[in-house]
Amino acid sequence: MSRNLSIIVPVFNEERTIQSVMAALSQIHPDAEIIYVDDGSKDQSLAIIKQYARPFDRVLTKENGGKGSAIRLGMNHATRPFTVIQDADLEYSPSELKGLLSYAETHSGEIVFGSRFLKPNPNLYKRYLLGNKIMTLCVNILFGSHLTDSYTCYKLFPTEILKSIPLTARGFELEAELCAYPLKRKIKIHELPITYNPRSLAEGKKIRFKDAWKGIITLLKIRWS
Repeated sequence: MSRNLSIIVPVFNEERTIQSVMAALSQIHPDAEIIYVDDGSKDQSLAIIKQYARPFDRVLTKENGGKGSAIRLGMNHATRPFTVIQDADLEYSPSELKGLLSYAETHSGEIVFGSRFLKPNPNLYKRYLLGNKIMTLCVNILFGSHLTDSYTCYKLFPTEILKSIPLTARGFELEAELCAYPLKRKIKIHELPITYNPRSLAEGKKIRFKDAWKGIITLLKIRWS
């Protein structure tokens, strides 16, 4: 049930999509704890969040520091048994979270990832697909796992486990930390198929190929620390 779920929504300059995401989250997960973290947006994102947030939603704001720093701030305010990340665009459908939560509630102590590669999904840019495949291969080689989508946004954690991970990343390399630390501790990560609607660079896609190098360095540091 969504009352067991905290949803962290990091936001940076998403005025075109954030209202639609908020409406979908409120409709599909009316009982969830939703934590919006505005990462120093320069557009109207924060004003939109404040206007449409429900009275019991949390709205946090900070200076721009990257997606990782926004998620770390948000997770400190999560109080429900499970926590998941929801991007502030429309690439991932909030309806997919129901399946992830349902699995987590019946498999104690497991982490659940939503994989874009366990079912047919479009991919706009081959270089992003290649970057994801390289990152996932590195995770699997370094930590003996069998993941298919290490950089998926949809990572659902038991909140107690999430808060026990010593996250430090400020940018997208947080995705590497969220894979590496649990795997190093032998915590099981289960993947479920999800649908994916990729957006273009013109529409605001922010991750870049250089973030893959940061992720690989992060993985190596954790593996050999």
